[in-house]
Amino acid sequence: MVIATPSRRDVLQFTAGAGALPWLAACASATGDELGVEMPELRAVGQPMPQGVPLPETPPLAKSEDSVGFAIVGLGDYALRQMMPRFVNARRAHIAAVVTGNAEKGDIIGAAYGVPEDARYSYENFAEIAEDDRVDAVYIVLPSGLHMEWTEKAFAAGKHVLCEKPMALSSAECERMIAAAEQAHRKLMIAYRCHFEPFNLRAMELMRAQAVGDIRVIRTDQHYRAGPATPAQNWRLSRALGGQGPLEDYGIYGVQSALYLSGEMPESIVARAYRPKDDPRFSEIAAYVGTLMQFPSGAVAQLSTSYDSAGSNRAVVRGTGGTLTMSPATSYTGNRMTLDTGTAEILEPGDPTVQFAGQLDHLADAIRDDIAVRTSGEMGLRDVRLMEAIYLSAAEDRIISMNPDGTMKG
Repeated sequence: MVIATPSRRDVLQFTAGAGALPWLAACASATGDELGVEMPELRAVGQPMPQGVPLPETPPLAKSEDSVGFAIVGLGDYALRQMMPRFVNARRAHIAAVVTGNAEKGDIIGAAYGVPEDARYSYENFAEIAEDDRVDAVYIVLPSGLHMEWTEKAFAAGKHVLCEKPMALSSAECERMIAAAEQAHRKLMIAYRCHFEPFNLRAMELMRAQAVGDIRVIRTDQHYRAGPATPAQNWRLSRALGGQGPLEDYGIYGVQSALYLSGEMPESIVARAYRPKDDPRFSEIAAYVGTLMQFPSGAVAQLSTSYDSAGSNRAVVRGTGGTLTMSPATSYTGNRMTLDTGTAEILEPGDPTVQFAGQLDHLADAIRDDIAVRTSGEMGLRDVRLMEAIYLSAAEDRIISMNPDGTMKG
């Protein structure tokens, strides 16, 4: 069954208007309070069903008794096209509830996925989920500007949390989320799917085994060109909803890759950001962010991300003994990898689509078996700290010295 109706992501709306933030100030600080600028109040609202969404012809079969029930918060394009269809491949996770501001959409999706009527929640009555024993965990698929608020709501309801990346838009928000998890004695996992994807897992193994010798340079590129829109029309172009630019959304894959391929944390960061004039897409955010990271070993990482250039999803590691090339590097499917140590070898370690079910099952295992979460809140906090340093370097045109935990020195 395919639903084709007018489309927008199940996102957020501004309930108090605000103009574009001053550019340099926005780069240098993370919150409205720090900027001395009134930030808009945000709330989750329902949106129409995205176009052409495939829904199950029949509800999925029941899972095992110890399967973890997830409530999906935010029924937008990514949730409907990528994550929700993959639950059928999970061995220990199932959809137990949906949460949306569009009751009609919630009923259509809920019926397709076998979600009972009394497990189809709205944003307004979400707190009632605390009494729903069918729900063990909440998967937050809202835009980044509300990750902290809805993570705190989920922990207040006594549920575990899988939160989309980036974890939040400031390190202070990340710290609040971690504290809420600790207070609730519940698991917090960030949806870094590449840690469950065969090509990236194999790349990590190869780098640990020094397959290219000593690493000298890592290069990552995450680019695409956004269509004509304003921040009010596309949440990714909104400072309050999506952050300061493409770094938080697409470029975070480059940040992650640089760390898990090098196995190091940067000791210094220098960055540049670019915002074209008179382009309504970039009235609030950067169009391009370029970063150079220096690691203690002497290796460097060159990271490039843009919302205004031809598409690229690539990671290259050059070492003293060879080169590893991944292109696409972090896609939902179709990833490719070549190892060249004198002779080029095409590697095919597995099906990239297993990353979605692997992510779900990992949190389910962490909950049921009380094991540590691989992509923890601390990892999400680390990455947000690094992105804050990148934007500060771009704003102040200087090198930022870093501590091993991702905090800035001085």
